[in-house]
Amino acid sequence: MDKKKISIWERYLTKEIGIEFKACLYFFAILFFYCMYRLCTGRTEAGILHMGEMILACYLIGYLQVYVLWNFDEADSIGAKEVTGVSVCTLIYSGLSYLLAWFDRNIFVTLGLAAYLIVTYACIILIYKTKRRIDDKKLNEELALFKTEHKKVHDKG
Repeated sequence: MDKKKISIWERYLTKEIGIEFKACLYFFAILFFYCMYRLCTGRTEAGILHMGEMILACYLIGYLQVYVLWNFDEADSIGAKEVTGVSVCTLIYSGLSYLLAWFDRNIFVTLGLAAYLIVTYACIILIYKTKRRIDDKKLNEELALFKTEHKKVHDKG
């Protein structure tokens, strides 16, 4: 087997690591919104059951994002697929939050969560795009260095 090719296992593992990262990222974002809601309503405790539901939802939606919705939050630009992905996931999160009473079935807070998630998705898309741009620069610098070193070795030989 050629060690330079990415194996099926490595492709799968990369997707699973991405899902883990997404689950943590979106769980933190939703948990922050939830905690701010709780504080604003005079409650200083957060429901463990709600947190369990949130993290489970984040994992399930992470799988949906990666395997069904084109991993839209890692897109290079925002188009129809990305808008569809953001819309579907926002609707699912908002629907679950209402159904499971994370925000006491307050429709205004649920709509606030939806708006917050849309902004969160937009920020994450920009973060991924910026990271890719920086990684590309780094790889190009490394390639240029490799070519320079390879030329030096080849010229000596």
